[in-house]
Amino acid sequence: MEPPSLIGSSLTDVAGIRVGHFQRTGRGWRTGTTVVLCPEGTVGGVDVRGGGPGTHETDLLRPENLVHHVNAICLTGGSAYGLAAASGVMAELERRHIGYPVGLDGSGVVPIVPAAVIYDLGRGGMFTNRPDAAFGERAARSASRARVRSGSVGAGTGALAGGLQGGVGMASITLADGTVVSALAVVNSVGKVIDPATALPWEHTGCGLRRPSRSDRQALGEHLAPPAQPLNTTIGVVATTASLAKAECSKFAAVAHDGMARAIRPAHTLFDGDTVFALATGTGPSTDTPVGSRARAAATSAVFEAGARCFAIACTRAVIFATSWPGGPPSYRDLCPSAWATAT
Repeated sequence: MEPPSLIGSSLTDVAGIRVGHFQRTGRGWRTGTTVVLCPEGTVGGVDVRGGGPGTHETDLLRPENLVHHVNAICLTGGSAYGLAAASGVMAELERRHIGYPVGLDGSGVVPIVPAAVIYDLGRGGMFTNRPDAAFGERAARSASRARVRSGSVGAGTGALAGGLQGGVGMASITLADGTVVSALAVVNSVGKVIDPATALPWEHTGCGLRRPSRSDRQALGEHLAPPAQPLNTTIGVVATTASLAKAECSKFAAVAHDGMARAIRPAHTLFDGDTVFALATGTGPSTDTPVGSRARAAATSAVFEAGARCFAIACTRAVIFATSWPGGPPSYRDLCPSAWATAT
């Protein structure tokens, strides 16, 4: 297992991946969109576990279906309405002539942009204020290879996690052979990321937190009651520089849900639409081990385990790095400032 010093902070630590956020707040708005742009040849997979998912193009990622490569992933607020943001990502990629080639002469493209949503309708005050195509387009245009922000940004702007402000979190791990594995989570969960008994996250590796004071623990406990009408969801992406087949990508996404379950308790409820996408860029150390071989299984298992670990850390960071909005729920930092006394 890698030491904490190898725990990075961004999905973009996987070379070629770019991330962009766009959000609106105030005047009835508190929602946003996060877009992950993929380098050419990126293989995609998905695993949906929640009882109330809102998704787009997930069937396309089934291993038996035609298309193997994806161009972007769109994660957004707005519940089912927010799926409109994916069309804005497609429009931006079409302008760049990025997508699956179509037409008799191959001159046309259809950008492959799977998407998933969280429920944040009305959290800014106006039920009808939700992401549309312009959100997806602007998030895609802002996408960068730099270390983009975590916390209450993009798709996590209107997130609510176990009574606290939710958000976007990221993490990465570099394996011994140089393979990079990373994760991005948008946490808007029914379940709690924080253990009520300790006021620390269930998974706090690499977060630099200490046990909060008694007064902070009491303040936190008052805000961890489950919502009266839970409508939530945790969505996200795991990515790697490893070369994975499409079926292996789907398994990569499935194992990442183990990380979600470590960090959020409970996870995968009927009121969540928990969905994880997986991306394999193939830009890391090359391997010639055949699919199905023992050596291949050992290598991919190491990638999968790292993905689960990254996703757990990303879920935690989504909540502890979140900041509250006027009229919204408190953040973890608001209620437990003493936990940050030795944070790095």
